[in-house]
Amino acid sequence: MAEDSTRTVVVAGLANLGIALAKTVAGLLSGSAAMLSEGAHSFADTLNEGFLFTSVRTSDRPADERHPFGYGRERYFWTLLAAVGLFVGGGVFSIMQGVGELREGGSEGGHFLVSYAVLAVSAVLEFISWLQARHQLREDAQRNDRGLQRQVWDTTDPAVTTVFLEDSAALVGLALAALGIGLHQATGNGVWDGVASVAIGVLLCGVGVVLAKENRSLLIGEAADPRLREALVELLSSYDEVDAVEEVLTSVIGRGAVLVAARIDLDDDLRAGEVEALARRMERDITARHPMVRHFFLDITADTARERS
Repeated sequence: MAEDSTRTVVVAGLANLGIALAKTVAGLLSGSAAMLSEGAHSFADTLNEGFLFTSVRTSDRPADERHPFGYGRERYFWTLLAAVGLFVGGGVFSIMQGVGELREGGSEGGHFLVSYAVLAVSAVLEFISWLQARHQLREDAQRNDRGLQRQVWDTTDPAVTTVFLEDSAALVGLALAALGIGLHQATGNGVWDGVASVAIGVLLCGVGVVLAKENRSLLIGEAADPRLREALVELLSSYDEVDAVEEVLTSVIGRGAVLVAARIDLDDDLRAGEVEALARRMERDITARHPMVRHFFLDITADTARERS
């Protein structure tokens, strides 16, 4: 799964770098604010892919004494930085570029064919990257037995979701840029360029805020899929020695990795050795049925584990 994430991020990074250079050259030649905004957007995306690549590589480090549960959540830190980069480097810059264009009344423009050609090539490259991200999301959705839309928002791998949403925003941004340039060419009024640039900026800021919110939730400790908790309660309740399952807590600690803590009430007649054997059996059964559970902690309620002579 880590290799899939790396492939998705690398494809997106290479595509965005080429697109960014082409857009910037076209923007400088044509004087199009929308095209320059798109160039800034693609450079921001390229930087973000660097953050995402770092997140994929560093979060797979094994646990050590200082980080006993591993480095899985480091993935969320770097993807949070990517969201901030998209907001500032793409969104805010585009809005400022557009506002400046509107204040000046728009540029004269030119080299429209170059702009259209760059937008067309960019759309093809962005679409290829988008297809790769969607392909991985579909595979992950099938693996987790849920729909694509739910996988986008409930995934424990925000790197793929970030690429998917970035590319989706990029495709919409390209359409807005083409519309702004087209209206500029048709009317001779460069204000449309500025309007398109502002619209692109608002779009990118919106996507940045959404991604930041999702990563913040994972970074501070988000519960796992509710279906997992329900399955765990059902499994723990199935043991004859269990009188009641009082609480089951879950926390996502990385891509496909969950920590589980359960509080249960056991038969008072169980001896200490029987309780220990049961706890080991529970952990073995849970990790076998639900491989994403990497750590399982069991809390026996007061006086239920007393050894009786």
